[in-house]
Amino acid sequence: MPYLAALDLRGRRCLVAGGGAVARRKAAGLLAAGASVHVVAPHVEGMPADVVVERRAALPGDLEGVTLLVCATDDPQVNAVLATEAHRRGVLVNVVDDPGSGSFTVPAVLRRGRLQVGVSTGGASPSLAARIRDELAVVVDEPYGELVALLGELRAAWEPRADAAGLPPDARRAAWRAVLDLPLLELLRQGDGCEARVRAEGVLEDALGSAG
Repeated sequence: MPYLAALDLRGRRCLVAGGGAVARRKAAGLLAAGASVHVVAPHVEGMPADVVVERRAALPGDLEGVTLLVCATDDPQVNAVLATEAHRRGVLVNVVDDPGSGSFTVPAVLRRGRLQVGVSTGGASPSLAARIRDELAVVVDEPYGELVALLGELRAAWEPRADAAGLPPDARRAAWRAVLDLPLLELLRQGDGCEARVRAEGVLEDALGSAG
């Protein structure tokens, strides 16, 4: 069973070999993660503006300085050669047409702002992973992204104050559990983000007060 992880690719050089629709989708995802994305292929279709494009065949030497490679050409032999070189160099590699020959597969991802929910079948059935993702999208709606943003803002402001107050870890965990017990999602779904913030801040203030 594969080990799921979230990669920090900000500023990292990532190479996509291939220029079709799949390559374009992979490049866009890497770009959204903050990577420095380079696409190499003889024919390239509609890549995002910030992607560096070279219109030629990808070569093993292109992997110099690369953190992650996506093999998405329409030639299985080219993909295999590039994947072999990536393994030799210790470069993470995803092979679109032969997932088992790569070092990782990409899950079907549901995005709600900073919230990402990944579904993986380990390459056994990408179609099933995509269907499960779409089913989850009905439950994990857009307000979840708003909730993540709100909690992130509250955490950034509150944790330094909790440090200063000497609030122990168990009390902090209890405070955040109490925040999550509030009907914040319902309030956000009603468009009442201000009330959601006020209620959450009240719980966190009470937790700090108990430390005194």
